Amino acid sequence: MATVANAFGIENALEKLGVNEINKGTSTGSNWFSEGEMISSHSPVDGKLIGKVTTTSREDYDKVITTAQTAYKEWRKVPAPQRGEIVRQFGNKLRELKEPLGQLVSYEMGKSLQEGYGEVQEMIDICDFAVGLSRQLNGQTIPSERPEHVMREQWHPIGVVGIISAFNFPVAVWAWNTALAWICGDVCVWKGSEKAPLCSVACQNIIADVLKENNLPEGISSIINGDYKVGEMMTTDHRIPLISATGSTRMGRIVGATVAERFGKSLLELGGNNAIIITPTAELKVVVPGAVFGAVGTAGQRCTSTRRLIIHESVYNKVRDAIVGAYGQIVIGNPLDETKHMGPLIDKDAVNAYLGAIEKAKAEGGNVLVEGGVLEGEGFESGCYVKPAIIEAENHFEIVQHETFAPILYLMKYSGEVENAIDMQNGVAQGLSSAIMTNEMKEAEKFLSYSGSDCGIANVNIGTSGAEIGGAFGGEKETGGGRESGSDAWKVYMRRQTNTVNYSDELPLAQGIKFDL
Repeated sequence: MATVANAFGIENALEKLGVNEINKGTSTGSNWFSEGEMISSHSPVDGKLIGKVTTTSREDYDKVITTAQTAYKEWRKVPAPQRGEIVRQFGNKLRELKEPLGQLVSYEMGKSLQEGYGEVQEMIDICDFAVGLSRQLNGQTIPSERPEHVMREQWHPIGVVGIISAFNFPVAVWAWNTALAWICGDVCVWKGSEKAPLCSVACQNIIADVLKENNLPEGISSIINGDYKVGEMMTTDHRIPLISATGSTRMGRIVGATVAERFGKSLLELGGNNAIIITPTAELKVVVPGAVFGAVGTAGQRCTSTRRLIIHESVYNKVRDAIVGAYGQIVIGNPLDETKHMGPLIDKDAVNAYLGAIEKAKAEGGNVLVEGGVLEGEGFESGCYVKPAIIEAENHFEIVQHETFAPILYLMKYSGEVENAIDMQNGVAQGLSSAIMTNEMKEAEKFLSYSGSDCGIANVNIGTSGAEIGGAFGGEKETGGGRESGSDAWKVYMRRQTNTVNYSDELPLAQGIKFDL
């Protein structure tokens, strides 16, 4: 592919993943997509064209859904442990292809190569989790008030699961959903981000090979391509009982309302405005790496990125100076170069949002400690590389109350007891991730109590970013309330059924009701 930068072995990675210059097929591997509009994927790393995918038409979409429905009828009959075996094979394929897929994630999305590898490792981890879970989709037995009756609760597949994922985790979030949905007996239709469409093509190629090797229907996994119009086909489609959507709060409002109107289910994982509380007993050797990685990892484009540091006034100057000093050591550049800490933003729109947020913070009275700006010159030709900024601000600033998907960190003081800091942390509309840095047990327990953090994730002495797959991932308030990945998140991909069995010769009614004939 002459259009792809040869540096760092990208061409070899694309070849191993079966990603072509023009990608016409659906997930199913059939060349169903008609000749139509193309989505071009340009790397934010160097601005070069990586490849193109065909946008899904209405006719193509209906073919995909019909194929998925047909596959579901067969897949749901496969015993759950055997479904787990397919997921195990998929995880092994990911192990074999971790390096090229991680490189593609880094090159197409712009996150550091280590983060790209880490994202693929998340996929492998959730496959391992799902394999074990495939033997543990347990219901329960419930005591009945009637003699010689037994009540049971069991779980059944829900059907076709629609997945809408964002650019910042172009492969892992899909895997969180599909690995669990597959072992539950569901089939999946995935609309990846139009900003990173080749990652979804690569993943589909991998699972398509596994399905073919096992003589299973190709419609167990499908992809569709396009912008919000293709997403609307999914959200309004009564044939898709569950929509799992990751993205902005604005998008989530639309998806949630649309799916609810047709009485479908939605799993929403939306924006975050995450804070770290730094108390007087916090240790700088823990605070600095946790805060800096949280703020600049993935160039601040994680929903769990650290946006706010709420620092006790007694240690404010010390913490501020340490964070500012650490920012001076951040190396920005090509994310495929493992000596670089931070790569580019996803595109020029993200750059403009970043610049606009800095200007708004200044206009509201913010004091810039580390100046931001767009990097220019050799190695920064794409125009998407920016400098991470630190701004002293107040929690009530309008710009602070909103999530900006960029490396902007707001510093603010609190005084008095830790409850004051918790109130500040909770004083935003989002409720995804939160953290406290303290060596005081009482402060940690207050933070974790029912009157503490109102977020779905609350950490002690680690940052806001970097969740493991074993715990349920998601948040409250405008973060949407959904839960993905670990714990009992599998239940959202299934429907609950209560059974009552009468093994007596009589028909006693519940609540002692008499109905004699």
